[in-house]
Amino acid sequence: MRTTFLAAALLAAVACSPKMTVSSPDGRIAVRFALDASGIPSYAVDVDGAALVEPSVMGLLSDEVNLDRGFSLVSSRTKSVRETWHQPWGENKEVEDSHRELTLHLENEAGVGLDVVFRVFDDGVGFRYRYAVPGADTIRIIGERTRFAFASDATSWSIPGDFNSYEHLYRKMPLSELRDTNTPLTLKFSDGLYAAVHEAALVDFPEMVLRHDIGLTFQSSLAPLRQQRRRRGAPLTEQLDVKAVVPGTFETPWRTVQIGRKAVDLVNSSLILNLNEPCALADVSWIRPMKYIGVWWSLHLGLESWGGEGHGATTENAMRYIDFAAANNIQGVLFEGWNDAWRGSDALPDFDFTRPAPDYDVEKVAAYARGKGIYLITHNETGGNYRRFEEQLERALDWDASLGIHAMKTGYAGGGLSGGAPRHSQTGVRHFQKVVEEAAGRQIMVDGHEVVKATGLRRTWPNFMTRECVRGMEYNGWGPGNPPSHTVTLPYTRLLGGPVDYTPGVFDILYTCTEGRPQLRTWGRPATECREHTTLAKQMANWVILYSPMQMACDLLENYEGHPAFQFFRDFDADCDASEALQGEVGEWIAVVRRAGDRFFLGAATDESARTVEQPLTFLRPGVRYTATIYGDAPETDLETNPAACEITSYTLTSDDTLTLRLAAGGGAAVSFIPE
Repeated sequence: MRTTFLAAALLAAVACSPKMTVSSPDGRIAVRFALDASGIPSYAVDVDGAALVEPSVMGLLSDEVNLDRGFSLVSSRTKSVRETWHQPWGENKEVEDSHRELTLHLENEAGVGLDVVFRVFDDGVGFRYRYAVPGADTIRIIGERTRFAFASDATSWSIPGDFNSYEHLYRKMPLSELRDTNTPLTLKFSDGLYAAVHEAALVDFPEMVLRHDIGLTFQSSLAPLRQQRRRRGAPLTEQLDVKAVVPGTFETPWRTVQIGRKAVDLVNSSLILNLNEPCALADVSWIRPMKYIGVWWSLHLGLESWGGEGHGATTENAMRYIDFAAANNIQGVLFEGWNDAWRGSDALPDFDFTRPAPDYDVEKVAAYARGKGIYLITHNETGGNYRRFEEQLERALDWDASLGIHAMKTGYAGGGLSGGAPRHSQTGVRHFQKVVEEAAGRQIMVDGHEVVKATGLRRTWPNFMTRECVRGMEYNGWGPGNPPSHTVTLPYTRLLGGPVDYTPGVFDILYTCTEGRPQLRTWGRPATECREHTTLAKQMANWVILYSPMQMACDLLENYEGHPAFQFFRDFDADCDASEALQGEVGEWIAVVRRAGDRFFLGAATDESARTVEQPLTFLRPGVRYTATIYGDAPETDLETNPAACEITSYTLTSDDTLTLRLAAGGGAAVSFIPE
């Protein structure tokens, strides 16, 4: 009798105890939650029964209230979600969201409530914190305890944990040798598993980077509100680096671990998007993906200037670019340097975001663009003075809208933001969000340069079309440039967060266009000593591979006029419906296909090694015959001596065929599939 009673009591206790584990819908990924004797929460992640992340501490730190320990588990709840949602643009317009969620409600002796929320997908894990501090209007956050204790060493790809810039080359090294990194941090383990650590839904909070802790453990480090110089002997409270000031009830961004069995599984993951809130806009009909050209590359080559001598953004030049766009199935034009305050290296002493340069008739140009059906993309460079931009923001955006300008590129060139705030601080995050929301109210799309990294907010604010946040094309015009491996690393790293405005499309690979021209440049090497470290075919492939709904053909117009290979960009559609990364390895090569209506576009590219890619065409519609036009490396293409050699061939192909692509070192191939 006694044994039966005890057994029944134990079963009842188990049935009533809060659930502390959750697994993915397919059962392969499991998350385990725990509290130690000090009431400090932790989590662990297993994949196929083996540890990926060993027990790792969780929580935030404040100098005003206990946010990280003394917790007890009060309750937990679970739910399952399986739905498909639609976005107005994206790699895939239809997105499946299938996950299981576990929410654990904790309380500590200070009365602080903490909900730890896990969402586990077949392709990874996301978790966030929701705090409620009784009686507090605001809380100072001075740090984050979240750790990622990896169970085994791995090969890593990362950039430094820099709170002001992402414009670094990617480093490939053992995880055990890594000391700091921004995210996404991409990993390949010895058993063939791939993972990437990042964050999602970064709103009103500083960005997270990772710093080495001990062994294979990395701790979250948050960007400070400002760069502080600590005075010797100052009170401790004055020496604290405050990371954020938040309401008494708040939630953090998601901390994410994407997981795949192949490198391209990370690229094909929708986990970051799925962890963001649904679209906040009632009307998205005005949001249009586009191809664009503009006065930009000439400025970095030193052939034209942002202001003064050799000014590029003139009325006459603008008309020429608009005519070219209209004649070549290109929807937008950008003119950097249109503003009167951009005068070379001036410190923008009287910057007005509605005052054009004397030789740029903005009203005439805007009317001409409207008449041709071309989007005019304004460029608002702040020089990092975000306060001045905010003071003029509503007036400037109203002025843009009155001229029919519905696309804006922003810039924050320099070492940080005014007032000593790092670009990626809570101050920066709030400012960038304000710009996007104010722009949405005027039906203006945003291309953000020198802003905070992509974390999937394009789902909530789809007018935030694309952003830079990368060591981009301009570095090839300034000096030694980017190596061939760079652009085949980005899809597995930077682009896991979202679209990138890399500005590809240079046809004059060796920059022979500069011969006989006066050069105005005062930085770096002369343009004649700079070059692209790709073949021409790879430049075209990058239009497909480096996804952006605002995709630029960046070269000078004379390098496109009459060039047979430019037909690919004419045919290319930036408004794709579905995408798939087909094959590849991080930093070595990749093949990507995108569908736009009934057309398909494929891009394949390689690093410093030549390779042959055998690609089955099973992604094509069965039973449909396509004219496949291949813009590829020619037999005589050579990265160093003959990179512009390009072979254009056409075949009739179906989904039953396999395409063989021979990529030169640093090369690639771009293929259009058009139904016959």
